[in-house]
Amino acid sequence: MAEHSFSLRHYSDIRYALLQRQEIALVDVREEAYYAEGHPLFAVNIPLSKLEFEVLNRIPRLATPVTVYDNGEGLAQVAAARLQAIGYSNVALLAGGLAGWREAGGEIFIDVNSPSKAFGELVEARAHTPSLPAQEANALLQSGEPVVVLDSRRFDEYQTMSIPGSISVPGAELVLRVRDLAPSPETKIIVNCAGRTRSIIGTQSLVNAGIRNPVYALRNGTIGWTLAGLDLEHQQSRRYKEVSETALVQAARSAREVADRAGVKQITLAELHALQQQPRTVYLFDVRDAEEYAQGHLPGSRHVPGGQLVQETDHYASVRGAKIVLIDDKKVRADMSASWLAQMGWDVAVLDASADDFTASGDWARVVPPLPAQQEVTPAQLAEWLKAGDTQVLDFTTSANYVAAHIPGAAWLQIALLTLTGKTALPEAQRYVVTCGSSLLASYAVEELSALTGKPVFVLKGGNTAWKALGLPVEQGETRLLQQRDDRYRRPYEGTDNSAEAMQAYLDWEYGLVAQLDRDGTHGFNVIAP
Repeated sequence: MAEHSFSLRHYSDIRYALLQRQEIALVDVREEAYYAEGHPLFAVNIPLSKLEFEVLNRIPRLATPVTVYDNGEGLAQVAAARLQAIGYSNVALLAGGLAGWREAGGEIFIDVNSPSKAFGELVEARAHTPSLPAQEANALLQSGEPVVVLDSRRFDEYQTMSIPGSISVPGAELVLRVRDLAPSPETKIIVNCAGRTRSIIGTQSLVNAGIRNPVYALRNGTIGWTLAGLDLEHQQSRRYKEVSETALVQAARSAREVADRAGVKQITLAELHALQQQPRTVYLFDVRDAEEYAQGHLPGSRHVPGGQLVQETDHYASVRGAKIVLIDDKKVRADMSASWLAQMGWDVAVLDASADDFTASGDWARVVPPLPAQQEVTPAQLAEWLKAGDTQVLDFTTSANYVAAHIPGAAWLQIALLTLTGKTALPEAQRYVVTCGSSLLASYAVEELSALTGKPVFVLKGGNTAWKALGLPVEQGETRLLQQRDDRYRRPYEGTDNSAEAMQAYLDWEYGLVAQLDRDGTHGFNVIAP
């Protein structure tokens, strides 16, 4: 499709909308590895390869002004056309793409979740969040003094690597659980994450909530601990317990006081329903833990733990200027999370709801565009086809999942590769079978794949999950990659095999974020006093 088929939005248009707090979604449609190399502060990453899979959940209102861009790869045109086909009515291209943004004087941020990380650095600079370097924290742990280390990351991150003796308490749970975990005000509390942001936000949450204990962030988290030459634990399972009634009452009071200081209002169900009838994007997030959500939740709400919502706001609320409503029957996690979102410039409220309103159950269900009728094949039938040697499996899962285990002979690629290279990237076969974890994402490749090859294309029923459930064979490794593994940026703070140079470079970048915010000038952040 020719470029002039879509209107253009310029750097000045985006900047004006951000400063006026108008709704806008600025979407980078490249793969995450390239997005992490440089993007505008409030650009969100929805790769072309996952567009249909993600976009309706991240940009739920079809009339939202959506601006897409790439860096000259030709992806933005295709993405704009697909968005229009889904039903988005206000789609434009960023004039000049990423290069145009830079040439117009726009600031470029690297890494992922940049708004949240930059905000964390601003919080530390403005609130003077107390912290301890790894050596001092370790000496304190060895001293015999009463001290607890609370790990504010997701539980799976905690299990990968953790500070010795630490307890998993994901960010939004801290104010709710801390009084039970450190009942004596003499107990020192150290909050850690992998790097800096969640340590800072977690520690400052406790300070803002008036916790009497001495509280410190572990400076630079597990990165700082590792760079100091200290050992980490692995595969630990220490977690918080059920909150006591006394701790709940105290936490609810202090969290509401923090939310009030941040200007967060409570709204009723009737007010929520009225908001949802307005021509505005409204995100409805349940910030409790996954087990609570699965047992019962408000219909239409999406589960996002509060700490991760603050850490990865752009991934969930991809329309800057939208309204965010948070749900938590205990209120504490919603109030604390909302207090941070408000300071980050979001219009946010807490729903005054109780467990009686949580009439839905089970996991959150993704919203996707409808698919045309497709031919399916069962895992057992596919196994027979593979023996005959005339079938090629194309796996559209994440590259990490593919490397961990895939159907023998399956080739890995992303949907955007079909757009960029056409049939030339594909191995020859008499028929193709597409798959991924569930086969949902892979299903969106069928139409294009059929047109490119002229061969029958089938969807593996139940995807790789169903194949493995039957005990059918799998293989590991990068056995048949049709492209580079650029679907995910390798984070220097995840995993256990990162180089010291990469970890230090990441910290150095974070230290410079406040200066970048000043140069950018669009953030609208406002840190409240403790």
